[in-house]
Amino acid sequence: MQKVFKRALTVALTLGVLAGCASEEDTNQMAPLPVVENTIASTQVWSQTIGDGVEGYFSRLSPAIGYGKIFAADRNGLVKALDPENGKVIWQQDLQGDVTAKLAGGITLSYGKLFIGTENADVIALDEETGEEIWRTKVEGEVLAKPLVDNGMVVVNTSRGVLQALDAETGEAKWQLSSEVPTLTLRGDSSPVAISGGIFWGQANGRLAGALMNTGQMLWQQPIGSPKGATEIDRLVDVDATPVISGERLYALGYNGALVSIELRSGQVAWKRTYSSATDFAIDGSQLYLVTDKDHIVAVDTRSGTELWQNKDLEYRLLSAPAMISGYLVLGDSEGYLHWLDPYTGEFVAQQATDGSGFAIPPIALDDGYLVVTRDGKINKMQMP
Repeated sequence: MQKVFKRALTVALTLGVLAGCASEEDTNQMAPLPVVENTIASTQVWSQTIGDGVEGYFSRLSPAIGYGKIFAADRNGLVKALDPENGKVIWQQDLQGDVTAKLAGGITLSYGKLFIGTENADVIALDEETGEEIWRTKVEGEVLAKPLVDNGMVVVNTSRGVLQALDAETGEAKWQLSSEVPTLTLRGDSSPVAISGGIFWGQANGRLAGALMNTGQMLWQQPIGSPKGATEIDRLVDVDATPVISGERLYALGYNGALVSIELRSGQVAWKRTYSSATDFAIDGSQLYLVTDKDHIVAVDTRSGTELWQNKDLEYRLLSAPAMISGYLVLGDSEGYLHWLDPYTGEFVAQQATDGSGFAIPPIALDDGYLVVTRDGKINKMQMP
């Protein structure tokens, strides 16, 4: 089966010409499935279906855990609250009206509510106890990334380069900031993050920005990448990966750019290393794990930026973002396999087959196991022995 290289896939989705690309011969071939001798195993606790999932669309729509429930949704607008112990449905809500809801950004939990963004430029708030819709607000562009909820506000980063803050109780607009959006961008946006009254997010123009949470006043902008090359695709510099705050530093990763460690107080660069990615990354202790645009898995020391190891055996398998599960590094691929790696060496310790529909998001850690969510809407709770 032919597979589309991640860069071509995201660009094609952005331009709305995926069908035209599907008939073309792929430039880059997916690496064969590695042969792995499993040293660990998981067991399934329960399984549930959440509508049609996200299917083949670009999406980072992810379940959220809180208030004693698991909340999950599909792109068409079906939202369910599940019992974590047995997977039974506590309530469900269908947000689809005259048109497909196109849920994409979320789910975020806070203030007794679920907050979800859509490709239709809506931000929706639901009651966590009943699923009842509390408010719905139009914003300036598609909401493809998870909203940030902090300090009584819901902040979304839209596809038009607008960072927009809404009142968490009413949905009323509070402030907005606009940034330049290049003619051609990747399909996706960076989720904002916040700490100590500051908010930070990646932009499609290759910059990481910081602003005051209360007012939206800009604090600083730091280039992560600069356009280079002869073609528009070569000049893509989106910062779509969600920044990560760890200690006194902020880490950001750009496409055709770099992995950057920034001092939070000053906005100055502590170190910068050349990596290209539009996929979220993970930090565990003093190690940072990322997936490059070629689907190479890399571990980096957060203190110095030194590369610790690199695994190229899953090249072009369209990997999910990495996640830490029970002390292991875990990633899903487009053929429905979960790959478990030793986080200190990058060597495989297990390979787990699912139903084959592939993964848009990584597994989600729970206190007593982890969740696996496939593109076709299956959500399974798993446990390690």
